[in-house]
Amino acid sequence: MSFKAGDRRGRMSGVYGLIGACLANLGEAGCATHLLDLAQRTGARQVMVFDVRADRARCLLSCNYSAGHVGEAMAAHYLDGAFRRDPLLAELLSLAPGSLHLRGLGAESAGVDPDYWEALFARPGLAGKLSVLAAGATRRLFVNFYHGEGEAGRLDAELAELVGRLVLLDAEARAPSALPPALAALSEREREVCLGVLAGKKAETIAAELALSPATVATYRKRAYDKLGITSRGALFAICRQD
Repeated sequence: MSFKAGDRRGRMSGVYGLIGACLANLGEAGCATHLLDLAQRTGARQVMVFDVRADRARCLLSCNYSAGHVGEAMAAHYLDGAFRRDPLLAELLSLAPGSLHLRGLGAESAGVDPDYWEALFARPGLAGKLSVLAAGATRRLFVNFYHGEGEAGRLDAELAELVGRLVLLDAEARAPSALPPALAALSEREREVCLGVLAGKKAETIAAELALSPATVATYRKRAYDKLGITSRGALFAICRQD
């Protein structure tokens, strides 16, 4: 499968500013928002970033730009073990620190498991992905850009590679934190509400603790779920799963 850079004339407006914002905020919570905005400029329908080891995967970023419910099922399924069947996993784990590879994956690619393809591509209505395999000193990342049928040629591969490099720099710059990385792109209130949900608290309890009304808590929760590409508490637990 091949991808081309395409004609970026008219689409570069704001890109350099986003790159600068990412570089200025590496390792900070605000960087995630700029990274997701920049990733959208590649033309991808869905972007997900996974920190992967041989025995586990963790979702660092997730955003569906057209249908929020798609990201929920994909992230949950991937984290629940489907990552072990990713045909690109062995290559990612074997990369030397500092290496970065760009790979395309489609239905006809070698080593694609039918069940893996059905759950992560056919069922969500996707036709493939462009993956940046990035290896740092402490992390191995899949930076995945998903596309629909006939859209592979419109993905900006050069920009996707740049996003992959920035994501790795940001991930490596982050100090250990109790905050699930997937929540980094949310506003402060959205994060507080999600942390309450993760703690098993009811909306009324979260509202009382934050001096908000239950309706306002529900609004923040919906905004957060929309940004994360999920629709349920179970999916929130899935994308925030820690070591």
